Amino acid sequence: MKVRDQCNLSRILPRMSTSIEQPYVYRHRELVEPDWTRFPGWKDVTAADWASAQWQRVHCIKNLKQLRELMGDLLTEAFYADLERDQAERATMSMLVPPQMMNTMVSEQTWADGSMPAAGTEFTRAFYADPVRRYMLPVFSDRRTDWPSHPHATRDSLHEHDMWAVEGLTHRYPTKVLAEMLPTCPQYCGHCTRMDLVGNSTAVIDKLKLTGKPVDRYAAMLDYLQRTPQVRDVVVSGGDVANMPWKNLEGFLDKLLDVENIRDIRLATKALMGLPQHWLQDDVVEGVARVSAKARSRGVSLAIHTHVNSAQSVTPLVADAAKAMLQAGVRDVRNQGVLMRGVNDTTEQLLDLCFALQDDAMITPYYFYMCDMIPFSEHWRVSLAEAQHLQHSMMGYLPGFATPRIVCDVPFVGKRWVHQVDSYDTERGMSFWRKNYRTSIEGADTDALSRDYVYYDPIHTLPEAGQQWWREQGDHEAAHAVAVEQAAASREASERDIALV
Repeated sequence: MKVRDQCNLSRILPRMSTSIEQPYVYRHRELVEPDWTRFPGWKDVTAADWASAQWQRVHCIKNLKQLRELMGDLLTEAFYADLERDQAERATMSMLVPPQMMNTMVSEQTWADGSMPAAGTEFTRAFYADPVRRYMLPVFSDRRTDWPSHPHATRDSLHEHDMWAVEGLTHRYPTKVLAEMLPTCPQYCGHCTRMDLVGNSTAVIDKLKLTGKPVDRYAAMLDYLQRTPQVRDVVVSGGDVANMPWKNLEGFLDKLLDVENIRDIRLATKALMGLPQHWLQDDVVEGVARVSAKARSRGVSLAIHTHVNSAQSVTPLVADAAKAMLQAGVRDVRNQGVLMRGVNDTTEQLLDLCFALQDDAMITPYYFYMCDMIPFSEHWRVSLAEAQHLQHSMMGYLPGFATPRIVCDVPFVGKRWVHQVDSYDTERGMSFWRKNYRTSIEGADTDALSRDYVYYDPIHTLPEAGQQWWREQGDHEAAHAVAVEQAAASREASERDIALV
């Protein structure tokens, strides 16, 4: 193109202006490590103490007494009563919050006017509203009273135990398995999808127990993988692998890397955010480097998957831990958050989190799961329509490789992008999904790939007609069966119509 033509073209075409109003405005925010001495119980804690993984583990908040000692006069008695009632009547996970996570609640990032809320009513109000508090320290008043649990909620909502090939090894996808190495974490999230196995029993949930000795379970897992060459991808999880002594985890990974068919290994640890001090320990960093070197020599991709739900959780220590893992040789550090009402259910909250991860911590936004249908989770769950809207609203802001997919983990089906739904009854909150592979429990099921599988919206998000329909259903299993039959008939009719055309 001639210079003269370029000049003419520049006069014709509009220029992108910084004054254009966008639905979301990107702003780079410097990461901040909140001042832990603002809490009365930590006023004398030194930087050396804070950097110690052992100090962090010892000083986790495990009960109301410890929370009172930490908070002093910051919280009102009404909050403690609210929390105590939830622990007695609703909590599916016991209380366990590392100092690192507690320190991000009502932190400097959340102070609207730049000053800490005053002790008492003002601080308590801010604590109630805090996104991290909402899922790490749920209280009774958070929960729904009309539908605290969905009628189809189950302890093992994804039926992972039904798909155990050996104890703790879930073979749910054709080429991928989940290895539940242990049933504990450094922190317990209120919405945990493995709440039937992970953590201590609560007043309302008597937890299942792994019966085999760890060494025997790990050996059985490795034996199964050696005998099953179609498996190439192993998620090493639990619980949280940060709770395994490093020498034990490295020993398992070293043997896993000797299995010829394995090409992807993902270490699952929320502790990269909740207890980054663990991943910054010299022995852990050095061990990760050894495992990474062996993985590279074998052509195996080794990655770390963490679980961050709010931008205020991303601090300099979290960024340091992620970068230490990358420098030690892991291929990528990725984030798998959970989409939750009151935590990250707006476009701004999700994009703020993704940019905090991507800009300064070198953590790749990967997935946001819709909260699973476990007991007492309805106050967290959003509808499929809300999730679809959020997915649409996030597009175009982040690089494509760092634009997270919002997925619905459909029972018996697996992860599906929220726009992959086959049909959707928005009045009754029933979405119908199809699958393209069989799990280990459907080997002889000839109809597995043509059947409709149902996922349910929270009932309180439905229009009044839909809510009334649910109130009238005495036999929810029968209603489920009828809905599946109707969806199948509707789809078959549509397919006939298309064939006629």
